[in-house]
Amino acid sequence: MGQKIVITAGQVKVNAELNDSDTAKAIAEKLPIKAKAQRWGEEIYFSIPLTRGLEEGSRDVVEAGELGYWPSGNAFCIFFGKTPASQGDEIRAASAVNIIGKVEGDLSALPSVPSGAEVTVEKGA
Repeated sequence: MGQKIVITAGQVKVNAELNDSDTAKAIAEKLPIKAKAQRWGEEIYFSIPLTRGLEEGSRDVVEAGELGYWPSGNAFCIFFGKTPASQGDEIRAASAVNIIGKVEGDLSALPSVPSGAEVTVEKGA
């Protein structure tokens, strides 16, 4: 895997790891990133200063804890449950995302992050 990161969103802090994809490497070069959280169902997303297209392996159905980059909105996404686009028990992004990493550990605090919360993504240990 790639760069360890720490994501702080409002009162919630989670550790994650970026993968070795080109998009994840480009994000690692931009750290730290500060933004305002938006919510879409059980997804937190926020615009970041990066413009990338879809990579090989991009997809719209993701797993809980996966991190994605959504080219349509230049957004960093944290998936932890159903979105308005989900069908059945799946977790579905609005459209295809590049998978850029995964949250390590417990996701249970993420639903408490409101839209408008301050978000910081920074390098971890």
